[in-house]
Amino acid sequence: MSQRPIHASRADERGAGSTGMVGRGARAGAQGRSTTVPVYVISVAAELAGVHPQTLRVYERKGLLDPSRTTGGSRRFSERDLARLRRIQALTADGLNLEGVRRVLELEAQVHELRNELERVRAEAREAVERLHRHYRRDLVPFDPSPVPYVPARQRGR
Repeated sequence: MSQRPIHASRADERGAGSTGMVGRGARAGAQGRSTTVPVYVISVAAELAGVHPQTLRVYERKGLLDPSRTTGGSRRFSERDLARLRRIQALTADGLNLEGVRRVLELEAQVHELRNELERVRAEAREAVERLHRHYRRDLVPFDPSPVPYVPARQRGR
């Protein structure tokens, strides 16, 4: 079997936090535990997903899952990992093989990134238009719409 490539950027992002976990980090959400906190050991994650733990290992080896690791090397799965696992199961149930699933997940991630970039560019464009409009407002000259009395030319010339 082919080994999953090691991503240096991911390895650089990882570090042991106060929880002793290595990986995505343990960010606490506003309403309790975040979806990125790695809390489930492989047996619990497999049971929650309804698969054998070996399936999770295969998915990791194929690059479909990337669970966090403890300093001792044990896998820990987060709610986000379980959601991704459910997506993998849905795709395989639709008839895709693991390589097809990997490609679909990759494309979905790319679409997500592009949507975020598009929203960022739109926000920048809105801000540029607002700046331009503010600039125009400074250049405007006040206009007094009061009527000017009409004086016929004959009366002006006298």
